[in-house]
Amino acid sequence: MSSRPALTAVLLLLALVAGLAPGTAAASPGDGAADETKPAAAAADWAAPLSTRGRWIVDANGDRFKLKSGNWHGASGTWNGDGDKADDANHHAGENAGRVPIGLDRAPMSEIIAGFQEIGINSVRLPFSNEMIRDTAPVADDAVAANTGLRGRTPLEVYDAVVRALTDAGLAVILNNHTNTTRWCCGVDGNERWNASQSVGQWEDDWLFMARRYQDNKRVVGADLYNEVRRNILDDPNWGLGDNHDWFTASQRVGDRILTEANPDLLIVVEGINWTGIPVDGFPHGRPTLEPARNLSHTLVDSGKLVYSAHFYGYTGPNHSGATGTGETTDPRYQDLSPSELIDVTNRQAFFVSGEQDKHFTAPVWISEFGVGGREETKEKPRAWFENFVDQLVRTDADFAYWPLVGWHENGTGNGWALLHWDAAGKRIGVNDGDDWRSGAWNRLVGADGRTGHVDPATEWSVLSPDHADFVASRRMRDAGDWDSGARKAACPDDQRIVGLSHTGNRGLCSDVTAGALWDGGGAHETVKDERYVTDGNDWASGYTKLQCPDGSFLNGFSVRGAAVSSALCAKAAPGKLGGGGGRTVWFDRGDDRGDSPKGGEFASGHLKGQCADDEYVAGVAYTGRVGSARTPDALYCRPLG
Repeated sequence: MSSRPALTAVLLLLALVAGLAPGTAAASPGDGAADETKPAAAAADWAAPLSTRGRWIVDANGDRFKLKSGNWHGASGTWNGDGDKADDANHHAGENAGRVPIGLDRAPMSEIIAGFQEIGINSVRLPFSNEMIRDTAPVADDAVAANTGLRGRTPLEVYDAVVRALTDAGLAVILNNHTNTTRWCCGVDGNERWNASQSVGQWEDDWLFMARRYQDNKRVVGADLYNEVRRNILDDPNWGLGDNHDWFTASQRVGDRILTEANPDLLIVVEGINWTGIPVDGFPHGRPTLEPARNLSHTLVDSGKLVYSAHFYGYTGPNHSGATGTGETTDPRYQDLSPSELIDVTNRQAFFVSGEQDKHFTAPVWISEFGVGGREETKEKPRAWFENFVDQLVRTDADFAYWPLVGWHENGTGNGWALLHWDAAGKRIGVNDGDDWRSGAWNRLVGADGRTGHVDPATEWSVLSPDHADFVASRRMRDAGDWDSGARKAACPDDQRIVGLSHTGNRGLCSDVTAGALWDGGGAHETVKDERYVTDGNDWASGYTKLQCPDGSFLNGFSVRGAAVSSALCAKAAPGKLGGGGGRTVWFDRGDDRGDSPKGGEFASGHLKGQCADDEYVAGVAYTGRVGSARTPDALYCRPLG
């Protein structure tokens, strides 16, 4: 399980030794053989691919598809990092998966998957490591002893077979880049960041390889980009600083590359930041989780593909690493919180993303890891936490994935966290076998009433943030080339338009509110750098430089040099989309001007903002170069939609 331990005592000691310093294409493996042992294909009551509508995941028919998932771990590694890898004692909880999804030594794959369906899940988060992709050593025969058709295959070829079997059984599969190296996660282990043990380029190439590998299997529905991003010995990850530790920028870039270069059908799953700081009382530390998304959220080139995720375990906390003894702080763990406190904290850290509508960050939230010990867990606090957290999942109608699905047992004892356990003789015990205290809560969760049926398309709200580099979310403008050389460029997705800008901070707000997509089918556009389209008698910002779009065009992007406006990107609208007549000027150089109850949320925290009404479009932006001004946006020209 990823979060045990979240940060070990080693982290504390190494960080102290280090002086608490602050943070400032591989060859593609060959295709694996098909799985001769796959179960017979089963009909499923959903149609791939998946996408999102507001806070809901939907299938190809627009019907809600709730991810009722579990984690089938093992391919990303179970070795603890010390000692002989062949010795089970050197693997997490003594469970040696053999570099493949755990349990293939003890039960036929078809039996394991039937167990998944029996306990009520419809999808599987399937972890892998980057090392696994290039691991050419065949798996040991005893790692697949109950699935002899897999003997002699590489870990990736076994992974292929598992993917095929899961999807043939009607289950959805989410690929999860869990670790760089094939070992247990998550301490100071070389797997803290996507680029901790490899280059960013290698990580991106690996994702393109995996996305392409399964592009013809439409029940492979998602790319979970990286697991539990966290601090290493010296440095914290961040959300938007533009450096080599910037998880927001890295995930934004690889998500767009997957959609544009590999597989446009996949959901792009972005987990929040799992840990920053030193776990010592008096030093800043904690779990940012998804809180940074409130002010800066992802805008992918394809609307309806973003899913956010977070992990919660009772022994960790909003400011607690999960350590016991050395490295433990006085901060409360989640299991120390009252039910109302747990709701408040988890809403703040994650559930706000799906709970607040018409915001730039509104998206489905998938709790892609949570779990607790089973039969042998007798302590009151962990048990109460699990019941309370399941209540929160039910209350919020959240998508979820339990950790883990499969484990080992001997005479009914063992690690105990899994929902299904097999012993060395192939005997199974499961969560519903009558002696597992979790059964009631688990069945309450998988059987809970929630949103079902058709989900209408939702209004999209998105942020443009060319803070450090280009932020072009338009497929058309990516194909159009460099439309303002030397400037940092930003453009809305092709089905959205600019509705707001910030006075400073270089932020923009996009939406398809009221009118949907405006752009004409040919993708005609123009870069405007002067006042050529400002007509006589219509000086809507007297004394200011006005970059105005021609009649019949709307503002779909902008560029900046430093803080200064460089150009307006004007896109030609389809006939009938834009109204006639004049417009109005929205000034935001001295205060916010966003109208009454503006939608979209806080898209430029700490900066003044202007926003057109929902039934208007932006036809121009004005700035001044007078002394004391940085030529930042001061006013918008808002005109009526058709």
